[in-house]
Amino acid sequence: MSITTHADELTRFIALSLDEDVGSGDHTSLACIPPQSRNKARLLSKDSGIISGVGFARDVFKYVDAGSQFNVFIDDGNHINHRDVVFEVECNSQALLKAERLVLNVMQRMSAISTLSRRFADEVSDLKVQVLDTRKTTPLMRFLEKEAVAIGGCTNYRFGLYDRIMIKDNHIDACGGITQAIDRVHKYLDEHQLQLKITIEVRNLIELYEVLRKGTIDRIMLDNFEVPILREAVEIISGRFETEASGGITLANVRRFAETGVDFVSVGALTHSFGALDLSLKVVREK
Repeated sequence: MSITTHADELTRFIALSLDEDVGSGDHTSLACIPPQSRNKARLLSKDSGIISGVGFARDVFKYVDAGSQFNVFIDDGNHINHRDVVFEVECNSQALLKAERLVLNVMQRMSAISTLSRRFADEVSDLKVQVLDTRKTTPLMRFLEKEAVAIGGCTNYRFGLYDRIMIKDNHIDACGGITQAIDRVHKYLDEHQLQLKITIEVRNLIELYEVLRKGTIDRIMLDNFEVPILREAVEIISGRFETEASGGITLANVRRFAETGVDFVSVGALTHSFGALDLSLKVVREK
């Protein structure tokens, strides 16, 4: 799923973000710069990593100035180095400065997420496993952060509570057990005529065996299993259901988890432990 499939959400996000920043007006730019002035500016890398959010930047500048001209030198998903020029934009000067911080804030976050995602993907590139993101995202920025994950080479999983059944420990404990939870889910899906895939979380091999006896699910999420027990669990499941490892997975250990034979590893760190890639937007001074 790409930003283009979230067009309305993107427009709202840009509008609200600019409103938060601009308020009653960018008084510095209004004071310093004539209203018809136009300038060029270049996005410069001050870091190395995977660039992400170029498409977002184009949309922001088009939003603030429909006549803006945007030239891309390095596309999303490519590696950048210090001093690389990613794009050049020409537009109304006041609009340019109004959009500058929003573009930088989002692109720095997205690029850091894409860079981290690429590192995870590279760690297991020769294995069958897919690295999944989670719902651990910044409120109202999920669609952008998940776009960055995909640009980096990992896989989007669950855009919200609405697109998959995920029976977790709290659901199980709140309704009285694994069997009860699965039964209630199927009753709910039938009553509401919904067709959603079902994942259930297990915390140990005892819970795993109960799920296997019950069945009628699609994926088993093995939560916080140590690697030797995870390998045993995958062997017990023996391909009857999809398998997902979750909890405590880092760059340092993702390969060990993947080598157990699980189909998926989910990594919350992709969208909540990413830092920022250092970028700057500089006006080109006319000679």
